[in-house]
Amino acid sequence: MAPNSRLILTRHAQAEHNVDLDYSIPDAPLTPLGKKQAAALSRLVPELQKEAEVVISSPLRRTLQTTYLGWAPAVARLGGPKSVVALPQAQECNDLPCDTGSAREVLEKDPEFAVFDLAPLTPDWNGKQGFYAASDAALDERARWVRRFLRDRPERNIVLVSHGDILRRITADPKTGQSTYPWKNAEVRIFEFDPKYVDSEECYIYQKEDVAAAGGFGLTSTELEIEEAGGRL
Repeated sequence: MAPNSRLILTRHAQAEHNVDLDYSIPDAPLTPLGKKQAAALSRLVPELQKEAEVVISSPLRRTLQTTYLGWAPAVARLGGPKSVVALPQAQECNDLPCDTGSAREVLEKDPEFAVFDLAPLTPDWNGKQGFYAASDAALDERARWVRRFLRDRPERNIVLVSHGDILRRITADPKTGQSTYPWKNAEVRIFEFDPKYVDSEECYIYQKEDVAAAGGFGLTSTELEIEEAGGRL
């Protein structure tokens, strides 16, 4: 357990659903611009590339692509793509096709994703039921689970590549609840555990610094729904 860890949280780069506002794209991958944004992280955060001790990624296509391109020096130094920890619990919130991951056997047939260790992808990981349901209660519990998982890791410098909506829940404030921060594409922010809560079930974290953002603001599916309804997050 390393409760003094630095959490290097990263949102994926621009994906196809961010551009076309199309929820129906299954497991939406990065756009060509998104791939460039992700690759730019290697140059924008050179010291963090050297300091990262583990790289953890949501197993959706866009996050795995962002991990491979954006954290390439760190991944190579740590042993290659097989060293990346695929964490289904860090998947995006909604049960829309764009936010629903692909089955393990589908990813393993694709040379781009077969390079990762996909063993953690159980048959239910993309079912959006039970623990992975899109309800507020399930999402809050999943965010707590991720914080506890990160707290219990032994590494001091932990990279997590994930998604805007779940990152807002992971970075919830103990007083005000879910964050409303509009994560940019390929943005990196550093958090640490709040000493007052680190030993609790909630184990809240707080932000230390903004580091870099290789892309502009791309709406998540939740933000798109709110905007279409005439409101703002």
